[in-house]
Amino acid sequence: MNNMFPPQMDPQAWMAQFSDPNAWKAWTQAAPLDTKPITATVKEFGATIDPSTLSRLQSDYMQQMTSLWQEMLNAKAPAIGDRRFTSPEWHSNPMFAFNAAAYLLNARFLMALADSVEAAPRAKQKIRFAVQQMVDAMSPANFLVTNPEAQQKIIETKGQSLTKGIAHMLEDMQKGRISQTDESAFEVGRNVATSEGAVVFENEFFQLIQYKPLTKSVYERPLLLVPPCINKYYILDLQPENSLVRYAVEQGHTVFLVSWVNPDKSLAQATWDDYILQGVVKAINVVQEISGQDQINALGFCVGGTLLSTALSLLFARGEKPVASLTLLTTFLDFSDTGVIEVFVDEAQVAMREQAIGHGGLMPGRDFASAFSSLRPNDLVWNYVKANYLKGEEPPPFDLLYWNADSTNLPGPMFCWYLRNMYLENNLRVPGKTQVAGEPIDLAKIDAPTFIYGSREDHIVPWTSAYESTKLLNPKKRDRNRFVLGASGHIAGVINPPAKKKRSHWISDVNADSADEWMAAAKEQPGSWWPEWAEFLKQYGGKQVPAPKKYGNTKYTQIEPAPGRYVKVKADH
Repeated sequence: MNNMFPPQMDPQAWMAQFSDPNAWKAWTQAAPLDTKPITATVKEFGATIDPSTLSRLQSDYMQQMTSLWQEMLNAKAPAIGDRRFTSPEWHSNPMFAFNAAAYLLNARFLMALADSVEAAPRAKQKIRFAVQQMVDAMSPANFLVTNPEAQQKIIETKGQSLTKGIAHMLEDMQKGRISQTDESAFEVGRNVATSEGAVVFENEFFQLIQYKPLTKSVYERPLLLVPPCINKYYILDLQPENSLVRYAVEQGHTVFLVSWVNPDKSLAQATWDDYILQGVVKAINVVQEISGQDQINALGFCVGGTLLSTALSLLFARGEKPVASLTLLTTFLDFSDTGVIEVFVDEAQVAMREQAIGHGGLMPGRDFASAFSSLRPNDLVWNYVKANYLKGEEPPPFDLLYWNADSTNLPGPMFCWYLRNMYLENNLRVPGKTQVAGEPIDLAKIDAPTFIYGSREDHIVPWTSAYESTKLLNPKKRDRNRFVLGASGHIAGVINPPAKKKRSHWISDVNADSADEWMAAAKEQPGSWWPEWAEFLKQYGGKQVPAPKKYGNTKYTQIEPAPGRYVKVKADH
């Protein structure tokens, strides 16, 4: 549809060729919709489409296209119910309106075709994902020649928008990624990751940050935060008004946090066991020593929760009881349903990674960023292509998107082990199927009350998968597990401070066998889920004691102020 009007032809003359209904009828009969490309793709996956279904979809398509064409001939503006085409420029010119409406019709047909494929669930999901990527990429909003907003902007700015757009594109080509925010507006330690604290321990895998108390007295048991190693920790400490770190400190907890290293070639041989033993286990032990407490409270976010749960399984199996409570935020323990990420994980793709970096090397952070962006291409790719390149606009400052672009690498052996044992084979949920330091891992051995959080619109960790953790932890005492569901997605659902009074969350006292049963009994509550977590956590904080006046202790002294050096290392350097 992007070349709908032949070159050097007046649109009115072009339309006049088809003002005769008989001519239109003959044209549609002579040029049926070509479905060969998608049917060829379907065959590549060993799938089929029922011929009767295909015929019905084609018939419906042609009827709708005929109706759309008649509207065009009658100068009736077509309905365009899509936010990509809400600007008045799309509606003020019939050619652009028709172009957008025809694209949406084509998109609906192609997605209906993908949904009609008869194939195994994994193959069908891959087909649907591939078609969705194609459909999103071909939107007329993504091309200068078919985007009236961008064309109007060129006229209004006397060409300056085009010049700026080209400059933005060249800059991003140098970066190797699309700019989603004004990155010059932020600096780690200046206006993100600003909670006051100090690094009190470091090794080759992480720095341990202890934060300054904001209350005169604190709970005697400290709180250790284990963020994902796939991203920088400061998603939990963006700015004071949306910092989970600051919120926990304000609640009277002595907060420690793991700041993972951004690996370079020196860690190219590092394994999953290294991240457990030299990372999480070491952090737990140091926090115990500094606080003088045998038990601490611990929180893991995303893959940080997977690492933390694995480490605790190991420690409890050894007869240790290092935590009084466990909190898991958007965490996989059961990888049965990994959502759309599944399209990137199969035996062939995992084997390819293993051959390339499984015995040494790095998984580049930019590859993670590209993969995650492709899960929501309209929001995280094409929206910025249109604004930054076609319209020459400066991306606005947004702390969350600044963090999103601050990628981290992973050691190849560690990443490949994680891919195979978690995403591909789902071994963690099976007692003894995985080992760390020769010790079989059994999640049921973790003996601690647990707060489990999922986000309702999470496309990284589907909330129903997060709920499955309630059956793997404390399986014989499920009333020790508390599940809370928040609104929004993987990040926005988690980072939802109470003061903003945004979104909602769901709670239930029912320990249901399925997520759907739990949801049926749950009650929606306005606002943030953070107070629910705070109420849970204070039950296990122990008695109140005077807040510490110094960081660390005689053995672990201040190395440098927070946020430390590790978090400032860029993946591309």
